[in-house]
Amino acid sequence: MAGGDTAEEIAELKAEPGKDLVAAGGTEFMHSLIKLGVVDEYRLWVLPAVTGKGAPLFPELDQAVNLRLVKSTAFPSGILELVYTPA
Repeated sequence: MAGGDTAEEIAELKAEPGKDLVAAGGTEFMHSLIKLGVVDEYRLWVLPAVTGKGAPLFPELDQAVNLRLVKSTAFPSGILELVYTPA
């Protein structure tokens, strides 16, 4: 459980041996990770539906985060998975 500085906690977890870290949480938590620049990979799923509402995926940033597409997968259902890393 993280209780200190988020960037320091993430750096410590990344330094440990083992598998990849997967962040799951609410919009505010995800926005904080993006703003801190600790996200190594973005996995975006584009669904074949439009609702016209919802929370913004990315926070307002002081400068753009350039991304590089590393993989894309189209599923028979019409879902498209896009995997990006910071450029």
